[in-house]
Amino acid sequence: MSTCFDLSRCDPSRFKCLKSIFTARNVCDRVNSSTNEWIVSTWKMERFVGKTVLLNSKQDVDSTGSAMPNLIYVSREKSKSVPHHFKAGALNAMLRVSASMTNSPIVLTLDCDMYSNDPLTAQRVLCYLPNRSNKPNCGYVQFPQRYHRLNNADIYACENKRLFQVNAIGMDGLNGPNYVGTGCFFHRRVFFGAPSSYIEPEIPELGPDHIMDKPINAREVLSLTHHVAGCNYENRTNWGSKMGFRYGSLVEDYYTGYRLQCEGWRSIFCDPSRPAFLGDVPISLNDALNQNKRWSVGLLEVAFSKYSPTTFGVRAMGVLMAQSYAHYALSSVLSFPIIVYACLPSLALLQGIPIFPKVYEPSFFLYAFLFLGAYGQDCVDFISTQGTFQKWWSDQRMWLMRAPSSFVFGTIEYVMKCLGMPTHGFNVTSKVLDDELSKRYDQGIFEFGVPSPMFVPLSTIAILNLIAFLGGLVLILKERSFGSFFIQMFIAGFGVMNSLPFYEGMAVRRDKGRMPTKTTLTSTLLVGLLYGIVSFVLNISI
Repeated sequence: MSTCFDLSRCDPSRFKCLKSIFTARNVCDRVNSSTNEWIVSTWKMERFVGKTVLLNSKQDVDSTGSAMPNLIYVSREKSKSVPHHFKAGALNAMLRVSASMTNSPIVLTLDCDMYSNDPLTAQRVLCYLPNRSNKPNCGYVQFPQRYHRLNNADIYACENKRLFQVNAIGMDGLNGPNYVGTGCFFHRRVFFGAPSSYIEPEIPELGPDHIMDKPINAREVLSLTHHVAGCNYENRTNWGSKMGFRYGSLVEDYYTGYRLQCEGWRSIFCDPSRPAFLGDVPISLNDALNQNKRWSVGLLEVAFSKYSPTTFGVRAMGVLMAQSYAHYALSSVLSFPIIVYACLPSLALLQGIPIFPKVYEPSFFLYAFLFLGAYGQDCVDFISTQGTFQKWWSDQRMWLMRAPSSFVFGTIEYVMKCLGMPTHGFNVTSKVLDDELSKRYDQGIFEFGVPSPMFVPLSTIAILNLIAFLGGLVLILKERSFGSFFIQMFIAGFGVMNSLPFYEGMAVRRDKGRMPTKTTLTSTLLVGLLYGIVSFVLNISI
């Protein structure tokens, strides 16, 4: 969902009154009462243009008699024969519709599950974006994503503190943070070319400097909005390539912010103590992993495109900013070393083969320094941004869990897309609330429930590390070789600690959210198969 306000005409007291307007019942009543203004057809997956004026600044007032900002419901046209470009296409359609009706100089994008939490947000934005003559290259102000119903441990690491806060603070010291898809205020001008090279839209009324002198319900205005929201409107235009939100990746927010900064626009990170906006989070492991899988596919689409941060980005914005974006684009590559460390030391331990330095060897301290240094710095960064140790532990655990699941499946889906093979495409993250599921989430209990393919590698690694740890204890007690296998035992034990929710879901729980028996059996068979393959290879080599 995208909402466009003329912020120069709104003070904080009026934003407080929007809360009642945005309730589901109010919006539905207003839409249903205006059915003569729009039409929707789902026949053959097609949809016609529709719009409804829910609030009109010339007519609607708040309790103090002050004018309310315009609020317009938009339903763009869709057709099976024309690509609709998912969220980026919807944002561009609303960008054009808002230009043809009000042409507000500042545009706010919000996800449909988020709401305003601070009436002073608009004033803060106006401190940064009042006049482009002061900061001509400042294109947008990004607020971090915050959530209103996280459990105490944030077991699925949905807060994404590195993405939304830690890294954003660092990027703010360069050219500014990346656009994260919601909670962002744009200058309308940024969607029409670089700061020094304005791109004229195909219709003058869509230009950022065009002054609207007609009421939003005028016949000419309504006719224009129907035209610009049509599914064929973008044919042979610059929309999605040089204007508006950019097409070419499932993560249109990351890609759009990246392209804007490559053009020379800068951004500002605003993180007040009171969250500007609050939203919902996925409360099941499958939904959380699917969300990250979709991000992985989109990020790989950017990483291996002609606009890759490692090549185009370095030339356009410099090494440091390009590295900041490349860190995200190539995040799926981390799956391979993590999987190796999750499996190889444990398999070697089961075979009684030491593969790391002994405790008393000098090179042992290098491994200890790298582990403690990396985890220590990450913990300090996390806690320094109002995090807790409990949430940090969940965050690092989910980072490890994404590697053999979301990252691997995302990479596979990306390769399939490149080969022209059918894929699932864009999957919207489910945030539907279920009473039992919500209760388990609030208690910090992992939700498995469904036989997801992404649970198989995670369960396999969990079982493998548990068997290796127990087998390693027997080996150490039998041969008294603790120094030779210390690092392997530590890695297996670390894996066991991070896999405790899986053991509980596989062997202890009996509720609907437990691990499906099919997944547990499949993972157990895979562990046996891996052990058999390693034993066979070692026997042949000997």
